[in-house]
Amino acid sequence: MKSITLFLLAVCLLSACGEAQPHLEEIRERGELRVLSRYGLTSYFVKGDTLAGFEYELAQRFADRLNVKLKIIVPDNLGNMFKLIEQGQADIAAAGLTVTQQRKDHIRFGPVYHEVTQQLVYRHGNTQPQDITAITDSQLEVVADSSHVEQLQSLQEEIPELDWTENKELDNSGLLELVQLEMIDYTVADSNEIAANQELFPELRVAFDISEPQPLAWAMPLSEDNSLYLEVLDFFQEMEASGELDRLIEKYYGHIRRFDYVDTRAIHRRIQTHLPLYKDMFQQAAEEFGFDWKLLASMAYQESHWNPDAVSSTGVKGLMMLTQATAREMDVTDREDPRQSIFAGAGYLASIYTRLPERIIEPDRTWFALAAYNIGMGHLEDGRVLTQQLGKNPDSWPDVREHLPLLSKQKWFSQTRYGYARGSEPVRYVQNIRRYLDILSHLDDSTLTQPQTPQPAEQTLPAAL
Repeated sequence: MKSITLFLLAVCLLSACGEAQPHLEEIRERGELRVLSRYGLTSYFVKGDTLAGFEYELAQRFADRLNVKLKIIVPDNLGNMFKLIEQGQADIAAAGLTVTQQRKDHIRFGPVYHEVTQQLVYRHGNTQPQDITAITDSQLEVVADSSHVEQLQSLQEEIPELDWTENKELDNSGLLELVQLEMIDYTVADSNEIAANQELFPELRVAFDISEPQPLAWAMPLSEDNSLYLEVLDFFQEMEASGELDRLIEKYYGHIRRFDYVDTRAIHRRIQTHLPLYKDMFQQAAEEFGFDWKLLASMAYQESHWNPDAVSSTGVKGLMMLTQATAREMDVTDREDPRQSIFAGAGYLASIYTRLPERIIEPDRTWFALAAYNIGMGHLEDGRVLTQQLGKNPDSWPDVREHLPLLSKQKWFSQTRYGYARGSEPVRYVQNIRRYLDILSHLDDSTLTQPQTPQPAEQTLPAAL
């Protein structure tokens, strides 16, 4: 009996009996990375037929690194997300989570990859509060279990009359919509979420910051096992060193720093009154030339605000504002004919796209093509040459974007082949098109089937309710 006991003890020791398998190896053996996230423009959303979002793309890259499939899990609310990660029912929570001391007592955070500021949001047309004491008698609603609650609790220590409601049903986007609809007075949201949503909710305004900049990071179960944490640490270090992290931040946030209230209101109106007239043409041209039809529609809005009779002071005309030279090159007989203009513009963009160096990858390749559509291939190439001379990457749109404005300065354009150009224009051109594309990408296509006459505004509950 004693020998059997000794034998079993030896087997137990050799097989690490009672010792849990390292978390990282468990994920690899499972063949699946389980990631908690949340629906939203800053985390995870459906864009056409594909999945997108800053957090989603980061998680997908990490899953590819581990050579496993990515499984996204969206809990009912933020509180459940923290419970699931604490209980080890998921590997990572990637949802733009703010690192706070209270949370660090229950979960483990990875390296910081971005910073945000908590901001108080109100509706345009209402009085802007100057400080937190001005809202003590108003309706303030925030997401339950969020870092915003922790911040308000901290402020309440100095302002005991400060009061708020914690909503367990809606996320930040839902609460922003309630402010837009004037169903609540205020909410608190992170600066990146406000920037991403402001084009969808153009009436929203930031009153003031209620916090200092705060770090964002992935969350993992609190454990003595460091295997997953160390792998996440290496992943972010490599993403930062390669510049890939900056490229992702630029992709999702680089074009939304500037908000134009009047322009955003205008495109929302014309989406109903003008876009349905040309939607089929954009779709047909997109299919023929291999583009997203909403990209072509965004170009046309930037060019003419979907006005087929538009004429500029320099003589360019039509929906896509074609020059006479481009019209001749594309066999256009009537620049004011919407169909001819759309197909010619799409075809011309496609010809530019194919002439760019093959090493330029998406999404930069599209932004370069748009910039060349605006300023010409020669001036774009001058901008790329200057970018390289100044030690930056000529195949990176963020790098070239910084240097294109130099083409209007004597010191720099005198060194170029094609000379002077208003280099700031293609930068604004691409930025605006990206903003319009964001707006169109989040529309329900079924609403664009026929021109609609604007009706008096009617207050309705948001879909999330």
